[in-house]
Amino acid sequence: MPRVSSLHTFPVSSYPHPPPQQLLTKQDSLDIYNERDLFKTEEPATEEEEESAGDGERTLDGELDLLEQDPLVPPPPSQASLSAERVAFPKGLPWAPKVRQKDIEHFLEMSRNKFIGFTLGQDTDTLVGLPRPIHESVKTLKQHKYISIADVQIKNEEELEKCPMSLGEEVVPETPCEILYQGMLYSLPQYMIALLKILLAAAPTSKAKTDSINILADVLPEEMPNESLEGNISASDWLHSITVLQSMKLGIDVNRHKEIIVKSISALLLLLLKHFKLNHIYQFEYVSQHLVFANCIPLILKFFNQNILSYITAKNSISVLDYPCCTIQDLPELTTESLEAGDNNQFCWRNLFSCINLLRLLNKLTKWKHSRTMMLVVFKSAPILKRALKVKQAMLQLYVLKLLKIQTKYLGRQWRKSNMKTMSAIYQKVRHRMNDDWAYGNDIDARPWDFQAEECTLRANIEAFNSRRYDRPQDSEFSPVDNCLQSVLGQRLDLPEDFHYSYELWLEREVFSQPICWEELLQNH
Repeated sequence: MPRVSSLHTFPVSSYPHPPPQQLLTKQDSLDIYNERDLFKTEEPATEEEEESAGDGERTLDGELDLLEQDPLVPPPPSQASLSAERVAFPKGLPWAPKVRQKDIEHFLEMSRNKFIGFTLGQDTDTLVGLPRPIHESVKTLKQHKYISIADVQIKNEEELEKCPMSLGEEVVPETPCEILYQGMLYSLPQYMIALLKILLAAAPTSKAKTDSINILADVLPEEMPNESLEGNISASDWLHSITVLQSMKLGIDVNRHKEIIVKSISALLLLLLKHFKLNHIYQFEYVSQHLVFANCIPLILKFFNQNILSYITAKNSISVLDYPCCTIQDLPELTTESLEAGDNNQFCWRNLFSCINLLRLLNKLTKWKHSRTMMLVVFKSAPILKRALKVKQAMLQLYVLKLLKIQTKYLGRQWRKSNMKTMSAIYQKVRHRMNDDWAYGNDIDARPWDFQAEECTLRANIEAFNSRRYDRPQDSEFSPVDNCLQSVLGQRLDLPEDFHYSYELWLEREVFSQPICWEELLQNH
């Protein structure tokens, strides 16, 4: 097999690209080499890891095999069409690099400190005194600069915060997402906590005695004693008293019920974050912060800290009772053999969908947030995520590699040295940024003392956004004040319904029975 260059030999944008035929030969040899396992750890396995590996020997085949048929890179063409398609074969990585404005500023700051000895702040246009290669580097960085909608919205918020009177009142379109955010705003922390509690109760790794919410009340049969729900009588003892068929049906239905809850909550949280991020970045950040404060990150890691391969291939379903079979044909009589048969799929789409949603949710919470990335490091998420790579599904592995990529710089040199196959997979599958040193540990953003200040600054910006846009007009410090006495006294006030019953009594008590000394009133004024 041709020797693969080390990851930290060249920067991302300057990797040498072999000719197309050599690249195909190299890929074929890598496929043969990877038959044992691309993501198998090179460290000696412990006894617990060997046991978990023994439990998860089953692998998904066919369209779930990532190593044999890569969905991110086109499959190699046949020998007949190789000569015709050789000209159109892509050279280099299959994605375009991106650059943030902050990356250009950081690059110029380091260059000016090195060659001139002082910096110019956020000025990215003045290149006086810098050598010619720096000019070309800045030109290349600006050609690949990407400005997201979030950056534009944050800049607009800064201008509105600085000049609230000169810019006038902001016109907010009444989109469905905006109406939803306004309705959820004042109770949103409680909503997020409630959803995560239900997700925790439905997680496969949760113990039944610690569930604070009884999510199985509508699944368990009516003849089941209430003492078993309260913990006085174990459900297993009660199951011994019923038939085998009933116990099998109940067990499948309980596990299926939990899987549906995990699927629905993970999809709901992901859709909330996606739509709020498209509507306004601070709405997305507000929901994200409350999810982080409610321990969403360790909860998702707890979910993946299981035999994830067994969870993906679980068969907790009764095919004859699933939609649309249950509506288009008569229900057959359920037997033990029909329950054991299940469906013919090698995996459960429902559980695979849930795992991908949770990984995407974790990516959205931690992207460009170094304090939350450190939470992944503190909770030792690297071995948990590496075990999830045993599932040979392209999209799931992609989001796992993204989560590993953002924390590699904090895991130390020894971890990177022991997991070079994982590092190679990250380079091959995940989009990178220009000047992205994810494989090193010298990032200026890796300073741990900035983490607390980062979250506090974000929280202050979110509170300022919510206060400016969603507070009542009379609560705002910039609301107009009516100083005209005639206008104030002429305002119509809504009186209570029983006012006319007590009006005469109020006049007698508050007006007629109170002595007024008009001389003193005139003297004081």
